[in-house]
Amino acid sequence: MEMTQSPLIIALPKGRLAEDAMNFLKQAGYAVPENHDKERRLVLDGADRRLRFIMAKPADVPVFVEYGAADLGIAGLDVVREAERDVYEPLQLPFGYCRLVVAGKANRPARPLRLERSPRVATKFPRLAEAFFRSHGLAPEIIVMSGSVELAPLVGLADLIVDLVQTGTTLRANGLNELQVILESQAVLIANRASYRLRAAEIRSFIDTLAASVNNDVLSPAGPPARRASGR
Repeated sequence: MEMTQSPLIIALPKGRLAEDAMNFLKQAGYAVPENHDKERRLVLDGADRRLRFIMAKPADVPVFVEYGAADLGIAGLDVVREAERDVYEPLQLPFGYCRLVVAGKANRPARPLRLERSPRVATKFPRLAEAFFRSHGLAPEIIVMSGSVELAPLVGLADLIVDLVQTGTTLRANGLNELQVILESQAVLIANRASYRLRAAEIRSFIDTLAASVNNDVLSPAGPPARRASGR
């Protein structure tokens, strides 16, 4: 009796990035779930059953991949660096562009960040924020938030924020200025280490297909991806 190959499982972050990822995969020739943008189910199969998708919170995508609940994942580079999970990072993808920045009130005194003694910094990215300030010789007080970080300087909760921006419109609308870029981010493909070995041919083929869609050229066969997804 013929064995049916199990689908590759891909974790996607719910929201705009998932929509962009599905569109990219479709352009690369993969069958994606019909009406995926209207689905409430959290596990979806592609029309040809070659791919299965786990729809997760963005910060959980690297967790699903590291622990093997998903073979692959697509996440923002900012999320991958913040999570510091033990996964491969074989390919950057041409969507999800944004940047992680330090921002403060537009009317703050004009002084270099290095002169801030112990700034209070509100952020959803505590690891990246603390690493950035400590690399500049500062000892920040990190205030972890899950909502609108832009509020923190306006109500005196924090001196500065570290947050993602695309155009900077939201910052400006709330009287904030971008002071320094910490990280240029975009979508990245990540892979579980065990899956990369055990399903090497399938995953390599998948990576090559996506790379060809990005570069119009298939990557030559190689060993494990050179970069590990890490904030270090």
